[in-house]
Amino acid sequence: MVEPIAAVRRFNRFYTRQIGVLQEGLLRSEFSLTEVRVLYELAHRESQTASELGQTLGLDAGYLSRILRGFSRKRMIARTPSNKDGRETLLRLTGRGRKIFGELDARSSTEVRALLRDLTQREQGELVGCMESIERLLGEHQSPAPLVLRPHRPGDMGWVVHRHGALYAQEYGWDERFEALVARIVADFVDHFDSRRERCWMAEMDGQIVGSVFLVSQSKTIAKLRLLLVEPGARGRGVGRRLVDECIRFAQAAGYRKITLWTQSNLVAARRIYERAGFKLVGKEPHASFGFELMSETWELSLPDASP
Repeated sequence: MVEPIAAVRRFNRFYTRQIGVLQEGLLRSEFSLTEVRVLYELAHRESQTASELGQTLGLDAGYLSRILRGFSRKRMIARTPSNKDGRETLLRLTGRGRKIFGELDARSSTEVRALLRDLTQREQGELVGCMESIERLLGEHQSPAPLVLRPHRPGDMGWVVHRHGALYAQEYGWDERFEALVARIVADFVDHFDSRRERCWMAEMDGQIVGSVFLVSQSKTIAKLRLLLVEPGARGRGVGRRLVDECIRFAQAAGYRKITLWTQSNLVAARRIYERAGFKLVGKEPHASFGFELMSETWELSLPDASP
């Protein structure tokens, strides 16, 4: 295994070269990386003080002051007294400043698009997932947002279909026939929903949907777990495990004796969740679906008798 410090330093050298921060001016402009980052913050907030800006970016006050003086000379920022505290001055971009930032922002998007151009959708998904992991692991260690599981409501079914279609195309290259399958499953659930024996759970963090799962009736004694999904940014936080555990608790309380599910052998993370929850692999079958040759798997979990 590569020594961690050396590996991180090597990655830093590689990435700074890839995104062009070693050039005298970022994005073929007269501005440095730090100056462009300051512009970004000013463009995305209506107004803020220099001290707030410095705290957000972790910049030395003297260094930030020199950058802001340069922006003032170029008529890129305006200063107005704060209504809350007359001793403080609020900063905002002028029309000229917004025009300059807009050109830099468009140029940045073009360069990133070129960076991703030769990657497949699956490779792009893998890259984004790795970046999200780096951000999560090296970010501030704050208490994670609480996970809330709630029943479905109007609008959720469209989210389920859309996110399945988009994520599986991005991460596995599956075509629109998978999205069509999900749409049929969701429509069937809504049309024949039995609240006593079936359920959909939506997982939320900070008010944002980060996952979902369905439990439907296959027979009087067998329930079927369907459409487990966890957003890439929420993975590794136990969301999938909580959703599956909720299915198991509900199925047992509803009197089912077994839960079954159908998945694919390449969905490694989901298979790991099922295995840890006690599901057993009971069958495999090759098939051609969604533009690929796949190996489907059937998993089952026997439930104890919950009757008195």
